Amino acid sequence: MPPLIKLPQTKEELEQIVALDLLCLGGFWSLKSYQKEIENPNSVLLTFVEANMTIGCGCFWSILEEAHITMLAIHPDYQGQGLGSLLLFSLLKNAHLRGLERATLEVKSSNFKAISLYQKFKFKIAGTRKKYYENGEDALIFWREDLAKEI
Repeated sequence: MPPLIKLPQTKEELEQIVALDLLCLGGFWSLKSYQKEIENPNSVLLTFVEANMTIGCGCFWSILEEAHITMLAIHPDYQGQGLGSLLLFSLLKNAHLRGLERATLEVKSSNFKAISLYQKFKFKIAGTRKKYYENGEDALIFWREDLAKEI
């Protein structure tokens, strides 16, 4: 059975998201932060679930007519199978269905896999945030106009 994209519902699912976050992103958000995301009407948090295990997660905030993608993670054992593309597509489609027109995100300048994925979805580099991450690494700011086209 292929992975299922869904909204997290239970504390166990949130705990799995936190574990995935720690594995993939180094502990980006806490359990409490993810709980706030699912309670916030301006936030969309989607997960990939396979055999009751969360193997992917993505989130965006709806800000005016913009989707600010805050995170996207796929478990390392499942990377390279197109799941990141499917999850990003789902986020962008959801943003479009909410009437949002544009999307933006930040990504580590060394994260070449993610950069390639975002460029595949027609995101363009709009600038750099110097020393944005805790380790001092720069963030590339990506921007995508017109979500209604070719999602």
